[in-house]
Amino acid sequence: MTIKFEGKVAIVTGAGNGLGKSHALELARRGAKVVVNDLGGARDGSGASSEAAQAVVEEIKAFGGEAMANGANVANYEEVEAMVKQAVDAWGRVDILVNNAGILRDKSFVKGTLDDFKLVLDVHVMGTVNCTKAVWELMREQGYGRIVNTTSSSGLYGNFGQSNYGAAKMAVVGLMNTLVLEGAKYDIRVNCLSPTAATRMTEDLMQKEHLDLLKPESVTAGLVYLVSEDAPNRTILAAGAGGFARAVIYETDGVVFAEENVSPEAVAENFEAIASGDNQKELQAGGEQTIKFLLKSAEANGISVG
Repeated sequence: MTIKFEGKVAIVTGAGNGLGKSHALELARRGAKVVVNDLGGARDGSGASSEAAQAVVEEIKAFGGEAMANGANVANYEEVEAMVKQAVDAWGRVDILVNNAGILRDKSFVKGTLDDFKLVLDVHVMGTVNCTKAVWELMREQGYGRIVNTTSSSGLYGNFGQSNYGAAKMAVVGLMNTLVLEGAKYDIRVNCLSPTAATRMTEDLMQKEHLDLLKPESVTAGLVYLVSEDAPNRTILAAGAGGFARAVIYETDGVVFAEENVSPEAVAENFEAIASGDNQKELQAGGEQTIKFLLKSAEANGISVG
């Protein structure tokens, strides 16, 4: 079955170049009306220009699609609210939000400044929060919404020199986990995309023949699925070079001690069993961890739970 978006309205942030541009173009090709948002700054976040976003809009219009350019700074909530209003005034709704805008300020933790750290968090984390907040009530009223946050292997697994970026990229996973719970009864599905692609963000990091394999379009194939009507929920989809995988946070089954045996020494002596992956599970909400430990603790302490 071909995935189509006729009658749907999408906002794609950071859509003037790279992945965002690829996302915006493909959503438009498949029938979505698209707000092409881009501040037009350099990859470190400096400067601003509407040229990149407008060029994408013209490309969309050239193949018969509908799009509008918007230069809102995602870190500024008033500008984001105005962007959403612009979309609603023109097209009546917003069905899809792709939180893609981002910047880099790479330096080792010892050399990086707190100002740079805060700026990266402001764009990636608060930018995602601002855009999501601005469409959330609208999607609740519609009874429909598809939101994708852009995470990264730098957040999921770490990457030297990217403590600020990595912290930001894990934060949007945490945001997803809670919004999934709050949006479920309104058919608002929230997922994360963890891309590897040849963009302005990666052009200095790899050889050309490798970059040629990392086409943004292959990542966009995964994005299109994540914002479709049949999208999953609470999924971290890793994508790059035509490959796709699901990243999952598991919790080991663990070990619970009777109250009189709880001590740092007991933790140290039993750490291999504590860390064992046998019977590990993917928890769906924070409370499940509490329930697991309480039930196991009651059993260890001879307390009936029947």
